[in-house]
Amino acid sequence: MNAIDNAVWDAALARLLDDVYAFARTGPRSHDDWGRDVLNVMDRSVTDPRGWRTLEWQIDKAGRKSARPPYPFLPLTAQQVHTWTFPVTACAAAELLASLTQEWFFEARLVRARADRDDVLADACSVLSRFGADADFRTSSDLARTSASPDFLAGELAGGRAFTDHVMDLGLIAVSADEVGVFWSFNAN
Repeated sequence: MNAIDNAVWDAALARLLDDVYAFARTGPRSHDDWGRDVLNVMDRSVTDPRGWRTLEWQIDKAGRKSARPPYPFLPLTAQQVHTWTFPVTACAAAELLASLTQEWFFEARLVRARADRDDVLADACSVLSRFGADADFRTSSDLARTSASPDFLAGELAGGRAFTDHVMDLGLIAVSADEVGVFWSFNAN
C-alpha cells in the first residue's frame, strides 16, 4: 500500500462511504493498548491527527445528545473491542471496506458484480494505505472468526457481535504505530 495525501484520502473516502450510513474517523495512538484508542475514536474524544476528513451521518449527532457520547456505539471496554474483533489481512481489509459501500440485503449493485469494482477496491486500498504497510486490521465480521483472509466479495456480508443498537452493524479497525482508524457501516433500524 502506498502512502496518500489529504486530497486522495478525502476523495476516496467520499466515493466509498458518503452515500451509506457509515462512520469513518481516525485518531492518534496514545496508549499501549490500541483498544483504548479505538474507544476514543468511537466516542469522538479525539480528532484526526492529520486534520483530514471524517464521515458520519448527521443522525448520530441527535443520538449522542439524547443517548450517550459514543452513540451509535454501545459503551464498550477495550477488552470487548479486542475480543469482539478478529484479525484480517490487508487484502481482506480492503475488500471489507469496499463492501461497506453497499447495503447488506437487497443490494442491486454488489461490489463483486459492479463495472467499477476495481475502482472501488482501489479507493479502499488508498484509504487503508494511510496506515502503512505494517498496519494491523481487525473486523467485527464473523467471516473472520476462522480465517484472516475471508473473501468479503464472494457472498453475503456477515455481521458479528453488535457494537451498536442497530439491527446490524459491521466494522473495520486499522491500527498503525501512530494512528487508529474506525470504519463502520450500519443497517439502521
